[in-house]
Amino acid sequence: MRNSTQKLSYLEAIVAAMREEMRRDERVILMGEDIAVYGAQGLCEEFAGPRIRNTPISEASFTGVGVGAALTGLRPIVDLTIASFAYLASDQIINQAAKLRFMTGGQLKVPLVVRASTYYNNRTAAQHADRPYPLFMNTPGLKVLAPATATDAKGLLKSAIRDDDPVVFFEDITLWAKKEDVPADEDFLIPIGKADIKRSGADVTIVSIAGCLPHALAAAETLAKEGVDAEVIDLRTIVPMDRETILTSVAKTGRLVIADNSHKVGSVASEIAAVVAEEGFESLRKPIQRVATPSIQIPYNAKLEKLLYPTKDKIVAAVRAIL
Repeated sequence: MRNSTQKLSYLEAIVAAMREEMRRDERVILMGEDIAVYGAQGLCEEFAGPRIRNTPISEASFTGVGVGAALTGLRPIVDLTIASFAYLASDQIINQAAKLRFMTGGQLKVPLVVRASTYYNNRTAAQHADRPYPLFMNTPGLKVLAPATATDAKGLLKSAIRDDDPVVFFEDITLWAKKEDVPADEDFLIPIGKADIKRSGADVTIVSIAGCLPHALAAAETLAKEGVDAEVIDLRTIVPMDRETILTSVAKTGRLVIADNSHKVGSVASEIAAVVAEEGFESLRKPIQRVATPSIQIPYNAKLEKLLYPTKDKIVAAVRAIL
């Protein structure tokens, strides 16, 4: 099926990646909460038995099972369903999976993938609506991915499953239904650690994280009508971060706007801004702009919640401020 494509939604591409990897490698197993509910019913039917487990709502325990399974040579995918639940599993992810290779001098490896869906902008309120990328970005030993398209979701998840290090794979619920032509090649992989330039430009660099991409691209189109040529970079991999692509773009444009759904304080945007300030300051013609979520709890009220996150208009305003 090389060079062929199929129209898939973001969520369908994730399920396709898991199906292909489970067929390819019998060591790949799947466990988690409500996995049959969120698109994986077909996997439950095809791989019924010990390779797929619909677990109780006990994140710390089944994530620990995943870590242990990885240590025995399996390649578990642990689905936490909602990213905020990662807090409950954080000891297993941060204190166990991320540290065991280092603490054993490389004698152990933990080929674990933790899927975490950022459930925001849909009235799930404070305990369900976090976008906790920065927590895991701050943990040595983890790889952290946040794709923004169906193609990237498939290619990066397959790479994550084949990786020998623990990977936290953030999915964006606002993107789940978005469809595009996705490569059908079962060996289609996207390398971890490479950002993607979704739109080339010369006047300003817009770096987008996860679900900010549609807003960043829409902002670029609006700016183009005003004669502003914006370059849009989709970060895709938070850790390891593709500094070279960002710094090369800023060297060309001299201006940087970062769109990030996480809270502004200690955000992914903050780290990108620090990298550019340290390594590319001489390229900057204007101050760096961060378009991120205020550091407040997420309200249940839909109208109030929608005011918080980066949007096309907020990104456009940030660009105009530095022209």
